[in-house]
Amino acid sequence: MKPIVSIIMGSTSDWPVMEKTAVFLNEMQIPFEVNALSAHRTPEKVEVFARTAEERGIKVIIAAAGMAAHLPGVIAAMTALPVIGVPIKSSLEGMDAILAILQMPPGIPVATVALNGSLNAGILASQILAGSDAGIADKLKTYKENLKTKIVKANKDLAEYKFDYKTN
Repeated sequence: MKPIVSIIMGSTSDWPVMEKTAVFLNEMQIPFEVNALSAHRTPEKVEVFARTAEERGIKVIIAAAGMAAHLPGVIAAMTALPVIGVPIKSSLEGMDAILAILQMPPGIPVATVALNGSLNAGILASQILAGSDAGIADKLKTYKENLKTKIVKANKDLAEYKFDYKTN
């Protein structure tokens, strides 16, 4: 089995956030790899990774970083593959990471999800892949239908709570 999605994080301290991506991709049966690479501490390894990802069969890269979160942008500068950035909350309430990932110069786009939004990164990667893979598309449709079912059930559960002034 060869990975088609790569989950990259600037430090293993990002794993508690990024594990949600791995769990989602695993549930969707999408092969992935996980690595820690730092744009600042291991720039040569980041360059080798980014320049060889496509030839290794990677189709989408999810890159997470906090603070001066340059990892997603550095990777995007060296590959034509789609890069999804996950800003990690580590300092300044995460605004530094959000802005570092979000404010990319023209020509070097990085799709950016919410602060610590790794689940959405996994979903977005799946949606990108679904454009050329009917099996992934079907699994995504089922996933989205299940989201609706959860909300319907939540409303039924909420109806069980009784208060003197609650009207529903």
